[in-house]
Amino acid sequence: MSAEKLREYLSFYQDLGFTTLYRRTTSLEAQSEPAPPPAELSPSLHMSEVPASFELPGLAPAGDSLTKIREDIGDCKRCRLHLGRHTIVFGSGNETAKLVFVGEGPGADEDAQGLPFVGRAGQLLTQMIEGTAKREGIPLTRQDVYICNVVKCRPPENRTPEPDEMEICGQFLFRQLSAIQPRAICALGATAARALLGRKEGVTRMRGNWFKWRDIPLMVTYHPSYLLRPYNQDAKREAWDDLKKVLHFVYD
Repeated sequence: MSAEKLREYLSFYQDLGFTTLYRRTTSLEAQSEPAPPPAELSPSLHMSEVPASFELPGLAPAGDSLTKIREDIGDCKRCRLHLGRHTIVFGSGNETAKLVFVGEGPGADEDAQGLPFVGRAGQLLTQMIEGTAKREGIPLTRQDVYICNVVKCRPPENRTPEPDEMEICGQFLFRQLSAIQPRAICALGATAARALLGRKEGVTRMRGNWFKWRDIPLMVTYHPSYLLRPYNQDAKREAWDDLKKVLHFVYD
């Protein structure tokens, strides 16, 4: 296991409240000298020894559900974003959706209502989903899909989330996607694409192409807030083309 992957696991389990992780031992190790004291990994997380039958659980716990994930988030104060929020914006829509849209983070309207994409950008997203579906002969409304964000608390002045904020909240986003297991994911904007794919290219280079998040097909397109700007008429057409491609892939 790489150092980066080990760090990801340790951060994940510490945020879930685990205080001890255990290393597997072989029969030869068990017959040799006594194990050294647990190594301190952080102020509250250390490593101990257990029999070889012990296995680390996956990043998405067995039997995970959106209800359990929301309970685990609780009144989250894991990063600085909680200082200015009014409401945690978890997600909304069909919990068994075939298609999930992932945005960047809540804005002022979302922070006030506790629901994702309810402001101007959200209204445009609804129009895009339902308008495109209607034109393409697909019986689909916004309530048939699931919508969430990379971070669940509104960043101050709607700034882009910082890497550590995205990492902390990302564990819950990954669990949401793993619990839903959609047929496809649509990443809205560069922040969502970076969180899910780890890529640094701009949206204009990635949009319209299929990628994968843990074997789930993923399409990148523009964030609706970008499309609201009057000088982005070409981007609007491209975003509608991307959405048409996603809808036919998922629902045909």
